[in-house]
Amino acid sequence: MTVGCSSDLEGLKEIGAVVREAIARAGATARPGMRTADLDEVIGEVLEKNGARSAPKVTYDFPGYGCISVNDEAAHGIPGDRVLEDGDLVNIDVSAEKNGFYADSGASFPLGRVSMRARRLCEHTRRALERAMGAARAGAPVSAIGRVVTDVARSAALRVIGDLAGHGVGRALHEEPSIPNVPGSKDVLHEGLVITIEPFLTTGAGRIKTDPDGWTLRTTDGGLVAQYEHTMVITRGAPIVVT
Repeated sequence: MTVGCSSDLEGLKEIGAVVREAIARAGATARPGMRTADLDEVIGEVLEKNGARSAPKVTYDFPGYGCISVNDEAAHGIPGDRVLEDGDLVNIDVSAEKNGFYADSGASFPLGRVSMRARRLCEHTRRALERAMGAARAGAPVSAIGRVVTDVARSAALRVIGDLAGHGVGRALHEEPSIPNVPGSKDVLHEGLVITIEPFLTTGAGRIKTDPDGWTLRTTDGGLVAQYEHTMVITRGAPIVVT
């Protein structure tokens, strides 16, 4: 999507605020002994209260309001009977739709007495997002985002999961262009473009596989994964973050 008028931006900001609230509420609620399905109900309650719909449900018939991935699960974890434990690293990814506008965001939450390795992974993944957002300017190549993410990962002796990427968003959950977390894209960012940036860093080798459930993406070597994501509008200066 390209923002064409002030009403477009207001629509994005409205759904962005709903997504932000859902992640914050779920993250604050997460605790050892809680099922991931219970956490997903928190997300559903926030969406319903605000008149929004789960974008994964609407678009892909995903079996949850949000994606809840734990430890070595990189993305698309299905909420269910799994009980969260002290020391888990829980990723909460929420995308939603309201009045035809879509926003997508995610964050990783260390639960209880998490290892220093997991906390360090979160710290550097968050830094990768922040620095990548700093490179996201109108006229800049999309590959600049992937270059920044890769540089942050290498500096911390971590790996990027190159098979997972950000994307265009706004009038649908997934739009062009793809926003890879590694260099190589030939696309160029333009003013008004709505995208997500979402680095996925891991303590492992960076390879993933799909679980038998057909949804959950997991590292092949058990490496921990962290992800942080925002939806934003590209400008000539700093992007407008709506989530």
